[in-house]
Amino acid sequence: MIERQLKDKILEMSKQYPALLLTGPRQSGKTTLAKMVFPEKLYVSFENPTTRRQFEDDPNGFIKRISKGAILDEVQNVPKLLSYLQGEIDNDRTNGRYVLTESNNFKLMDSIVQTLAGRVAIFTLLPLSISEAAGHNENITCEQMILKGRYPQVIAQGADYAFYYSNYYQTYVERDVRLLKNVKDLWQFSKFTSLCAGRIGSILDETSLSNDAGISVKTVGEWLNILEASYICFRLYPWCRSRTKRLVKKPKLYFYDTGLACSILGINSEEALACDRLKGPLFENLVISEKIKNSMNTLSNSKFHYYRTSDGHEVDLIVENNRKLTAIDIKAGATFTSDYAKGLALFQSEYAEDVRELEVIYTGDEEFEFKGTKVANYLKELENKGNLTG
Repeated sequence: MIERQLKDKILEMSKQYPALLLTGPRQSGKTTLAKMVFPEKLYVSFENPTTRRQFEDDPNGFIKRISKGAILDEVQNVPKLLSYLQGEIDNDRTNGRYVLTESNNFKLMDSIVQTLAGRVAIFTLLPLSISEAAGHNENITCEQMILKGRYPQVIAQGADYAFYYSNYYQTYVERDVRLLKNVKDLWQFSKFTSLCAGRIGSILDETSLSNDAGISVKTVGEWLNILEASYICFRLYPWCRSRTKRLVKKPKLYFYDTGLACSILGINSEEALACDRLKGPLFENLVISEKIKNSMNTLSNSKFHYYRTSDGHEVDLIVENNRKLTAIDIKAGATFTSDYAKGLALFQSEYAEDVRELEVIYTGDEEFEFKGTKVANYLKELENKGNLTG
């Protein structure tokens, strides 16, 4: 079993809050982590229709049966449970009593914030980080890293990644998306998701996406919200503290897991990926998503952006922590050239007083400093648990 970085933070917060919530995509390991951290707790799964019916038939009796505490899995299936838990917690504020998990952020998060405010500590568990799976990274190529993604069943159990991600996405559409009233055409939604994957690392043009998908701009926004709320993709917004320059204001689009993105794109082999136009953006996606995982796993509260001026000067990732910036450019090439650091130098000249560190992450093996810029191999960099701010 691979130990998750969030474990210690969950234990720490269990001494301060009556309830804990683990949210994240399906099959990211939430149930496994909850059972590992709290092996003594009663486990209740609301995926089981019999269990849901028991709660619905006698909610007060059900709450009484779990009054000593429990792991309550997939609570989005019983939204009324939250009100009963609120009353029970208010009667007994014992810390670490309830551990909740949920996989459909769009169905439950607002209710949790409103109902259990001040009573619950919220954690987001994404698929395995590269540092968590360090023992499984030996002799793996960059292409394999992108194709396999980081879902535990692929990394820890060796599942066939092409079959796994195809099945995962089909299940997601059939099981989760079809429940939403504003998604009536699942084929069209799948086409939309594929178009999003083809735009990885690109500045998001909702009008263009609307035209290509054959849906309204309003629907584009709604469906992007669904993909984000279910941890399929995320928008990276531009950083702006400019005094003199005109900056791009639209977000970029990325996926939380490159293995799933490749599956949606139909890229299923190293040979296909190596010559695909999206290899560079997918590598960029890999690094950015790993940085976000490390922040979530350590509760560092880092903020992530990209930087681009109207005349095309760009930095792939700006990480802000305690109002200091780490500026990172991400290159899929294995041979460093001075051009790799050009955008960082321009950013440094504009915001020298705010910059903590400049960094180029690439696929080459050599690591060194070039004119004040750290040059790092992606795998060594991302396996380093201590490098959490940049």
